[in-house]
Amino acid sequence: MLATYLWSRGIVWTGNALTAVALPLMLFQLTGSAALAGLLTALEAVPYLVLGLPVGALADRWSPRSTLLASSAASALAAVSIPIAALVADVTPVHLMIVAVATSVSFVFFDAASFGAIPAIVGRDGIASATARMMTISTLVGIAGPPLGGLVSAIAGGPVVLLIDALTYALGAVLLARIEVLDMTPAPNRPRRHIRADIVEGLRYIRSVPVIRDLTVLGVGNSLAAGAVSGLLIVAAVRTLGLDSDSPSIGVLFGAGAVGALAASWLVGPLQKRVGAGMITIGALLLAAAATCGWALSTSFLAGCIALCLWQVGTTAVSLNGIITRQTLTPSHLQGRVNTTARMIAWGGQPFGAGAAGLLAQGIGVTPALLIAAGVSLVTAIAASFLPVARAAPHSSPAS
Repeated sequence: MLATYLWSRGIVWTGNALTAVALPLMLFQLTGSAALAGLLTALEAVPYLVLGLPVGALADRWSPRSTLLASSAASALAAVSIPIAALVADVTPVHLMIVAVATSVSFVFFDAASFGAIPAIVGRDGIASATARMMTISTLVGIAGPPLGGLVSAIAGGPVVLLIDALTYALGAVLLARIEVLDMTPAPNRPRRHIRADIVEGLRYIRSVPVIRDLTVLGVGNSLAAGAVSGLLIVAAVRTLGLDSDSPSIGVLFGAGAVGALAASWLVGPLQKRVGAGMITIGALLLAAAATCGWALSTSFLAGCIALCLWQVGTTAVSLNGIITRQTLTPSHLQGRVNTTARMIAWGGQPFGAGAAGLLAQGIGVTPALLIAAGVSLVTAIAASFLPVARAAPHSSPAS
């Protein structure tokens, strides 16, 4: 069952990796605006910020398989609207942003259901291993996908990339439909309450567990800086490194970041057993700060690739560290709402970081905007050293 689930995710991630390059590239080619490039990244993060609380509570009530399939279908329809528009009319910046929002809304539902899916498939003892395998597949796809996305965009155009993405959503859904263990309603013996009560229960659990609470709060600083770097990646590649906006080399930059994410997926699990979640977060934030400075000051393509790789090691380690910790410590009936709520809070900084960075880049330049983002990571690391999570023991017992 895990193999089928991983195949499903890998296929969809392949399409997503292509689109991650094609969508902002199409927008920048249409508008040439750094502010709109930042706005696109911000819009992609807003749905999680707005919907994370209620969707997490709903996911704990619904069948995971039904939620996963419905959200996959919605994403496929949104993606295929771009090639259809390209055939019958013109693709507009507004249309691109609507698609970004629509697929992001679907992702909130999919993500909430997947938090309960992994424990159901592998059991609680297998969460860390399964999550690491998923991250490995995701980042391997991320290494090959962005360069391929840049190449396909340059040769065939962005609409073709979105068509491929729609097809991967459909194929992924077919595989998910075969996993019978996901076709159940969680905790059927629990009394049905108002959704507000479920949301409050999730929030209280996050607040009551110091490690989860601190990692969630620190995730806000990480996402602020990450949103800035992600939102300005293409803009920096064009204006600082001098690449053409349709150059396949832009995809290579995305791929370099994916190599860093792969390294983080291999490192976090073993490090949690040796140094604990708090020290991982502090070290990763310091690495992200240094690497962001390197990216901001890069004048060569190779230096830019190295900086983005190291930056992604840091920012991914912060995120993955929080995910594994929450899934391991959270009771089964709270998985959906606790994880989506924590991720909503932790990712809450991303749209603000992306939007602010876009405006700063328009006003004072790309390099100063990125240096400010590096400062955010540094300040977050310093703050982490004063929180209880910094002294958390390497080993924690899973919840039942």
